[in-house]
Amino acid sequence: MIRKIVNIDENKCTGCGICIDACKEGALKLVDGKAKLQSESYCDGLGNCLPECPAGAITIEEREALDFDESVAKKQFENEKETVHETLACGCPGTQVKVMQRKTALGNQSSNIQPFESQLRQWPCQIRLVPASAPYFDNANILVAADCTAYAYANFHSDFMRNKITLIGCPKLDDVDYSEKFAQILKSHIIKSITIVRMEVPCCGGIVNAVKQALLSSGKMIPWQVVTISTDGTIIEG
Repeated sequence: MIRKIVNIDENKCTGCGICIDACKEGALKLVDGKAKLQSESYCDGLGNCLPECPAGAITIEEREALDFDESVAKKQFENEKETVHETLACGCPGTQVKVMQRKTALGNQSSNIQPFESQLRQWPCQIRLVPASAPYFDNANILVAADCTAYAYANFHSDFMRNKITLIGCPKLDDVDYSEKFAQILKSHIIKSITIVRMEVPCCGGIVNAVKQALLSSGKMIPWQVVTISTDGTIIEG
């Protein structure tokens, strides 16, 4: 039948997940960092998600589509609420893209940074959650860090995160190929430099290899360096 249904422009979608929270039918889901319509029969076409999209990626169109099945949509919505890992990865307000303005320190001395002042400049920072199309990647210096490094190295914020977009992850525990996300970021933006901070343990080599593969895949020549942190919290290389 011909009826109203949502349409999502993937080029505009930033993967913030706000629309997924707004949809009361459970019709939308985050797939590969983009909002997707799970099934035409879940969408009522009323557009509750429409005004919530900060990127203007959602419109209502009138076209041939499956009938809206309210009973199935309601069941789907309840399932989405009860599935914790889906809520965290797909639609949690914590995945909303935002930029934090920080004071720019002069020079390279860590003493210019106020004690305990966070240098995180964007959200999210987990590699798995960050959308490759996020605007904060434009002309950015990127820090790719194994998540243990910030706990091992005391001055991590002031020495590594300052004036950089920070991406963190664990190549041993995260069941994902980082190189694909990194390649998407490199292909979609002009990146000034990449700093990789890893632990000395062998499994951390995966995060370095992922960046190397992404650089090769993107075909771009970008300055990059690797810093290795020992398990006792000292810099042993880089």
